[in-house]
Amino acid sequence: MTIDDPARPETPAIPETTEAPPSETPETTAPRRTGTWSALRPLVLRLHFYAGVLIAPFLLVAAASGLLYALSFQAEKVIYAHELEVPVGDTTLPLSQQVNIARKVNPNGTVTAVWPGAEPDATTRVLMADPDVPEGTSLAVFVDPYTGDVRGQLPSFGSSGALPLRTWIDGLHADLHLGELGRNYSELAASWLWVIALGGLLLWLGRRRKNRRALFVPEGGPKSRRRTLSWHGSVGLWAVTGLVLLSATGLTWSRYAGENIGTVQDGLGGATPTLTATLDAGAGAGSEHEGHGGGHQQGGTTAKGPDIGLDKAVEAARAAGIDSPRISVVLPAEGKGYVVKETDTQFPLELDSAAVNPADGTVIDRLAFADYPLLAKLTRIGIDAHTGVFLGLFNQLALAALALSLILLILWGYRMWWQRRPGRPVARGAWRKVPVTMLLPLAAVTAVVGWFVPMLGLSLLLFLAVDLTLALVAKLRARSTRTT
Repeated sequence: MTIDDPARPETPAIPETTEAPPSETPETTAPRRTGTWSALRPLVLRLHFYAGVLIAPFLLVAAASGLLYALSFQAEKVIYAHELEVPVGDTTLPLSQQVNIARKVNPNGTVTAVWPGAEPDATTRVLMADPDVPEGTSLAVFVDPYTGDVRGQLPSFGSSGALPLRTWIDGLHADLHLGELGRNYSELAASWLWVIALGGLLLWLGRRRKNRRALFVPEGGPKSRRRTLSWHGSVGLWAVTGLVLLSATGLTWSRYAGENIGTVQDGLGGATPTLTATLDAGAGAGSEHEGHGGGHQQGGTTAKGPDIGLDKAVEAARAAGIDSPRISVVLPAEGKGYVVKETDTQFPLELDSAAVNPADGTVIDRLAFADYPLLAKLTRIGIDAHTGVFLGLFNQLALAALALSLILLILWGYRMWWQRRPGRPVARGAWRKVPVTMLLPLAAVTAVVGWFVPMLGLSLLLFLAVDLTLALVAKLRARSTRTT
């Protein structure tokens, strides 16, 4: 995210971003290069400058809250250790008995799902629909699987089971706790992140340098704008792939662009398949798929009639190939069966699911993750990676590193702007230097992308309006000065 605003005209020897202060020595005196890049560079530089100055504050908030979110996974293990961990015993109680214990603790709640402990020292999480917890959130009752002691009750959010700390930070990152209005901030940041990152990459690769090492390794020496630019460019080069992926995965569940992405994905045959859990196959297939940020099945009442019980339903699903130690069991609602899902997002992924008839234990349907369309697989993996549950601790450390690098890139960008004061963006009219044969396709692509990613398109039009207004004001001032 280079905020690069040359304060002086280009010299024949070097472009704006490589211009050195009098005390510095230019890297090279090679003649200026011509061609496609020389025509596009002023336009990319001006767009990069405006986006860096005006969008960077939104990105800074998103990066800072994202850093906190990445660290919240490990913080949860410390803060909620009493609820999450128990001494390992000799034998575990049946799941149905643990559920009954949770019901006695909270008789007003409706049990919707059960998460058996994946590790020997983990509690069983019994999830309930409860009117006292926020909408879209379940009340989790933590039961010791060895003794039946209830270790506590906490709100649990989403398919990852975020507890209050992570849920609050997630809300801060997603919408600043402002609801639908606040979601515009995060979509705006995600919409521009890939543009700013790729624009900065082009500008950094387009710089002339004496050796290839300077491309990847920051320069040392006394404090100067050139050293700041070196750190900004080289760190940005290492982080650019991750930043673009964060942008892409963040847009998949955004308000406006996310809808367009979903439409295209469905049109290409990449929709996420659903598991049929309806007891009467003729009544239609029920969707048990959980999307990002969604809660568990809520408000269902236990189906009437014979019921083999929770433990035998899990045994039937295990026999059908649901063999991961990390599972979630959704209890049957009226006309539905048990749904047993694998929830292991470590590599190799174990995300198969099966629906079991509560009357006789027969498997109604089975859905293997291997059978997902490629786009559906990539969407699931991308969302899990963005939310820090793919590959566990490694994923969370990678997210923290990307968030920290984005914070530094933004601060270095503003520092470069300050170091080159009084600074101004590259001269207006950069688009006039672009050949028509290149400008027309570029404008068409920009229009399509702006329509597909509306927050990007609308803000780009706003930038253009501001730029034209400033140009008009400058023209009127110049005319007034000449008249005077």
